[in-house]
Amino acid sequence: MEAGNHTEASEFLLLGLSEDPELQPLLFGVFLSMYLVTVLGNLLIILAISSDSHLHTPMYFFLSNLSFVDICFISTTIPKMLVNIQAQRKDISYRGCLTQVYFFMIFLGMDNFLLTVMAYDRFVAICHPLHYTVIMDPRLCVFLVLMSWFIIFWVSLLHILLLRRLTFCIGTEIPHFFCELAQVLKMACSDTLINDIIMYVLTAVVVVFPFTGILFSYSQIFSSIMKISSAGGKYKVFSTCGSHLSVVSLFYGTGLGVYLSSAVIHSSHRSSIASVMYTVVTPMLNPFIYSLRNKDVKRALGSLLS
Repeated sequence: MEAGNHTEASEFLLLGLSEDPELQPLLFGVFLSMYLVTVLGNLLIILAISSDSHLHTPMYFFLSNLSFVDICFISTTIPKMLVNIQAQRKDISYRGCLTQVYFFMIFLGMDNFLLTVMAYDRFVAICHPLHYTVIMDPRLCVFLVLMSWFIIFWVSLLHILLLRRLTFCIGTEIPHFFCELAQVLKMACSDTLINDIIMYVLTAVVVVFPFTGILFSYSQIFSSIMKISSAGGKYKVFSTCGSHLSVVSLFYGTGLGVYLSSAVIHSSHRSSIASVMYTVVTPMLNPFIYSLRNKDVKRALGSLLS
């Protein structure tokens, strides 16, 4: 490619989920509704936990952080998509794209870390109940959350610094409804070998290691549950981690589905449609999972709304 076609691109084009003009009003209505439901649902969870002293425990401290992260997570992508649909535009500035990549990775990574910390909390509560209050003291809970923010801040910053060294061609089109790191790297006109290597290595840090921690925690939990003789006792203990297990299954299940669909189908457009599941649907369903399956949260929500 000629050097004249290279530039520090001032803007990119987001192709979105569909280029059919007749579908745009429907997409706008559906995603606006999902965005409002997600923000309202997670905000209610945060208010319910903060207003009920019975919920001032490590598990609900982590849940309120997860709800906050989910609000930020969906706010990173959907508002820009809605603005582009309403204005009938597809552009996003170069800086805007890098900013979206940065915050998307931060909140996606925080989801991974918080789900891992919540699994550890359930592991301590079920496998070491007598030492729970000693192990999961407030200082450790705050430390775990702050450490998660610290790690993902530097991981995301490293990706952005490596992205800035790349060049992009004029009129770069991203076949997605937001700037995702992998899609942006595919559109680069310069060599991305270092970026690809770092992306795979840091994916192990942000996704594989936390997921391994979750699997280990639940293997210990299931082992402890199987030692309980009565069926009622097993159900009572398992019900304390049922909501978290549902959220973990939904989050990693949809993420794995997107990865497998992109690997098998080799269609960026279909991959972007599949990614709606973990970027939009999962944050929207989390409040419903915790409020419908958790009596304490339902009671707190009832008190808050009344």
